[in-house]
Amino acid sequence: SPNDGTNRIFVVAQGGIIWVFPNQKQVATAKQFLNISDRLTFGGEEGLLGLAFHPNYSQNGFFYVYYSAPSPRRSVISRFTVSQSNPDSAIKSSEFIILQFNQPFANHNGGQISFGRDGFLYIATGDGGSAGDPQNNSQNRGNLLGKILRIDVDRTRMGINYSIPVDNPFVNNTQNWSDEIYAWGLRNPWRFSFDPVTNFLWTGDVGQNKWEEISIIEKGKNYGWRIMEGFECFNPPSNCDTSGLTLPIFVYGHNAAGGYSITGGFVYRGRDVPELVGKYIYGDYVSRRIWALTYDGINPTRNEVVLNNSGFGISSFGVDQNNELYILGFDGKVWKF
Repeated sequence: SPNDGTNRIFVVAQGGIIWVFPNQKQVATAKQFLNISDRLTFGGEEGLLGLAFHPNYSQNGFFYVYYSAPSPRRSVISRFTVSQSNPDSAIKSSEFIILQFNQPFANHNGGQISFGRDGFLYIATGDGGSAGDPQNNSQNRGNLLGKILRIDVDRTRMGINYSIPVDNPFVNNTQNWSDEIYAWGLRNPWRFSFDPVTNFLWTGDVGQNKWEEISIIEKGKNYGWRIMEGFECFNPPSNCDTSGLTLPIFVYGHNAAGGYSITGGFVYRGRDVPELVGKYIYGDYVSRRIWALTYDGINPTRNEVVLNNSGFGISSFGVDQNNELYILGFDGKVWKF
């Protein structure tokens, strides 16, 4: 939702199209808001992966996308502008590239982008792909892979199309660390979200061999990959040094009761389903299961099954202007409790 009072739904399709339609269950057609299919690489884990509306979208018409591009293989974060004469259509030629960085492999692109309460743009990047993070990108603070980034898109610096918030953890460091980094040590944080009540930054991090993770992301924290997978040592497989690492608040295993690829969701703050209020709703792409996790930062987590089999691969979740929750499936449908 652009939170502009129009009560419209925008849906990102991996192939490069953003669709828009009224937030009505009986709606029969959708308009094409933007089509950049000719600018991206589509397939597997690549494509158009994220959308974020500027906090002042109703005034400036700016929105941001995250997509995979070819030659060289890279991730691109760009700004586009909506048409002044047609609010259901963006100006394709208005693309303004904010940030781009090379990807060594085709998987683990991350892809979530969202504005925080502070007005800065947060960006989730995967570890660069393959398996086991062979380049150790997530622990390398000299690159942007395997991280949550935070940038200021309202200001530029020295010819760069963004600036760095003054309280980012590595601002003006002398170790050649990337000062865009907000947190690091993540494998593939496919989806994250802010809870509008607590401001916790919830992230589902896709696992490797055994564990899927949920973490609360905090500034300057190292979330362990590839040293750790879940609560266990990964590389090296034993006697690893866990000092200074922040472990997930919850994990589930690769088994029949869990799943194999977490799809991060949202803390439910709507009104339609009162029994879910305050719980983090998330799913698994492979097992098609949906859970609700209760966590307040003090007491132990409590996890419960909401839906044992949704019947479709769960690719993402979304919320509208009233914080009602939507589930996106690889069956071409938008679902709602």
